[in-house]
Amino acid sequence: MQVDLNALAQFAVVARHLNFRRAAAELAVSPSTLSDRIRDLEEQLGTRLLNRTTRSAALTEEGQRLLERTRDALSVLEDATRGPGLAAAEGVAGRLRINGPRPAIELRLMPHVAAFLERHPCVRMEVVAEADLVDVIAAGFDAGVRYEETLEQDMIAVRLGAPQRMIVAATPEYLARHGTPGHPRDLARHSCIVTVFSGGNVLPWSLAQDGEAHEIVPEGRLAVNSVETALAAARASLGLVYTFDDYVADDLASGALLPVLDDWTPAFPGPLLYYYDRRLMPPALRAFIDHVQATGG
Repeated sequence: MQVDLNALAQFAVVARHLNFRRAAAELAVSPSTLSDRIRDLEEQLGTRLLNRTTRSAALTEEGQRLLERTRDALSVLEDATRGPGLAAAEGVAGRLRINGPRPAIELRLMPHVAAFLERHPCVRMEVVAEADLVDVIAAGFDAGVRYEETLEQDMIAVRLGAPQRMIVAATPEYLARHGTPGHPRDLARHSCIVTVFSGGNVLPWSLAQDGEAHEIVPEGRLAVNSVETALAAARASLGLVYTFDDYVADDLASGALLPVLDDWTPAFPGPLLYYYDRRLMPPALRAFIDHVQATGG
């Protein structure tokens, strides 16, 4: 395969900067021209070397492999280009990195993972759950999981699973001592278990019924940063908890926790698996998307 060695050298500059504008300035070409040359190189190699949005760029696994094999000297560039893209022809292989908020990862993404990895033994998955929203492309992820209201406009998305629902719950003992709120405004008189993110933001409680909506920033003597801690506090009758109903299904079934304001917590669409651009998608990501769609999301 004859490859444009100049394009490979330009790719190395882009990989060093991870920014097309800065790389173009070094190479004395326009960013659009440089982008076109890298796109042509990807087409020629049959694999995507860089994930990019309007704000950032990051090496794919194949791009990192190509860079490592071409870093030492231009004399080995032609030989180095024989590696990328071959894995796709031999079967689904490689690393797949996905990032998202913990509840969406645990409740909607992970149910797909076991069957997928069993079907594709040459794929390695790295799943990172974190509260803060990150630029998945800049952070080197192949895809992310988000809810629709936080999804970036230039992303392509696939729905992950059925609708979800938040729920307010407390122990029978707590409700016997403090009463059962009948309206969201009654929460001001109750101990609410507050969920705090790493940046200091508090998870608001979104409650709605018949066109009346309330977004309450809860107040309470206890603030936590994990679902397990919030549920432990609720089970100890320390207050009302606001969480996904999947997390408290067993507690509700046993009567350890009782639902509160049940008519004020309607279901909402589940999270989305999102990624950038369908062109030259990594085989492992393509296979995982196909797997999610085949199982009904």
